[in-house]
Amino acid sequence: MDGAADFFDPAWSTAVPDWEDRILSGRSLIPDLPLFDHVADKALRIFKRLRVPDLVGTPTYGEVCEQWVFDLVRAIFGSYDPETRRRMLQEFFLLVPKKNGKSAIAAAIIVVAAIMNERPQAELILIAPTQKIASIAFKQAKGIIALDEELTKIFHSNNSSKEITHRVTRAVIMILSADGDVVTGSKGSFILVDETHVLGTKVKAPDIFVELRGGLASRPEGFLLQITTQSKDRPSGQWEKELETARAVRDGKLEYPMLAVLYELPQKMAEAGKWRDPKTWGLVNPNLERSVSRAYLQRELRKAEEGGPEALALFASQHLNVQIGIGLKSGRWIGADYWNKAADPDLTLARIREVCDVCVVGVDGGGLDDLLGLSVLGRHAETKVWLHWGKAWADRDVLELRKSIAPELLELETAGELVLVDNLEEEAVPEIVEVCLELRAAGLLPAEDGIGLDPEGIAAIVDALIEAGFAIEDIRAISQGYKLNAAIKGTPGKLKNGTFRHCGQRIMTWSVGNARTEARGNAVIVTKAQSGSAKIDPLMALFNSVMLMSWNPVASNGGAIVIPEDFVIG
Repeated sequence: MDGAADFFDPAWSTAVPDWEDRILSGRSLIPDLPLFDHVADKALRIFKRLRVPDLVGTPTYGEVCEQWVFDLVRAIFGSYDPETRRRMLQEFFLLVPKKNGKSAIAAAIIVVAAIMNERPQAELILIAPTQKIASIAFKQAKGIIALDEELTKIFHSNNSSKEITHRVTRAVIMILSADGDVVTGSKGSFILVDETHVLGTKVKAPDIFVELRGGLASRPEGFLLQITTQSKDRPSGQWEKELETARAVRDGKLEYPMLAVLYELPQKMAEAGKWRDPKTWGLVNPNLERSVSRAYLQRELRKAEEGGPEALALFASQHLNVQIGIGLKSGRWIGADYWNKAADPDLTLARIREVCDVCVVGVDGGGLDDLLGLSVLGRHAETKVWLHWGKAWADRDVLELRKSIAPELLELETAGELVLVDNLEEEAVPEIVEVCLELRAAGLLPAEDGIGLDPEGIAAIVDALIEAGFAIEDIRAISQGYKLNAAIKGTPGKLKNGTFRHCGQRIMTWSVGNARTEARGNAVIVTKAQSGSAKIDPLMALFNSVMLMSWNPVASNGGAIVIPEDFVIG
């Protein structure tokens, strides 16, 4: 999106810096724009005339839709200048919860675009999140046409290819699925993505969006419309980038020819749990008491409350667009509930070395399809609060071996918290040794048992440490499984009571969110088998360091340290 400001027309600014006041007062989230009224009104007339094929009585869209839908339709089509044949706004982004008619609206908009289109043989692409939903979308668009006598003469539907062709212009509506190879050399003039949060987390998503936007470069009359709910997990990959761009445009931080309409609560309200109050539901559900009822949401909330925190998180994200900080799912590690609140973004490894009287190191993982996690855990010299910093390395092959998490791994690399290497032993192990040497040089490592490792696959690390001058007494093999129970159960309590603080690193938030537990006798264990393809090695490295710190170590320098006056925890 670089260079978007170079051709941006200030008269078409879509910034809504007062969006919080607007959403709280029920006002439109679409700013006043110099629309081409003739085009906008024509498109709206067509849209309102279309019939909804899957509602009893097949009412028209004009009869069942709220004003916010009409405003959106006018903005999409009214941004087209019929004289220059150029669209002043080429992108539109709608974030709205489930049950607010997204798929029905998407199908109608793509049909309207096919009717309004002037380009011969234009491609109109509707990308659905799954094969099943793609079939439903095709059925919806086909049903809209079948209910209009004039449109049945204009369009021909092909059931096998899920294509609808305009008999005069030969323009084609193509219904594609995010499950498959949705874009190969796209020449789409009008592109509608249903549920960006699904497409945006796929490995090829960045390339797909480059293709989609590249196709519009030679089609100035075209547009890209994204209609989506929030994701069920913390936004990542291309989905995170699309969401951040939309918010930046809405907030006036980015000049870009996009209209972003996001039905979400102000951040402070969401963090305070105001989404639990039924009085707030209408703020983010513009179709409340139309396609979604308050009674339905109340029933879903009660079910979610009985299901626990992970069910509540799912309800909040899907029905109220509350963004998830950590992916809370069944069997989560209880520390995930308190992780975000224990973050101190001003904390760094250098700061930990400055203010702690002792530091220990934990290491875990390192296979070709694993991460190699490193944890440094310090104990504040005065308050005795534990302070944590983490980092990870991975062989580049993990991007192919674990394609489902590749987008997140690339984001972590960009953040500088994960290093992708060609050879773990030659590139990652020396960096781990260097961290240990720096801590030893500062007199912060204990006289013994200062470095804790998972006994599996540690030979290369142990050899490198010994070669660097560490004694075997400095290195402790930390038994895994139920023997980590003290760390797994003890860390959540310290997170909750404020005696454990961390740097707020994305890689740790991700690892914590991935962790799954299971009962093993009287113990609770976190295992890689339970956590699936998502990685938890940085968290396991943390547990290793927690075990060492729980033994109340004393640094080799006796704990002598001067605390900087400007250091404040939290």
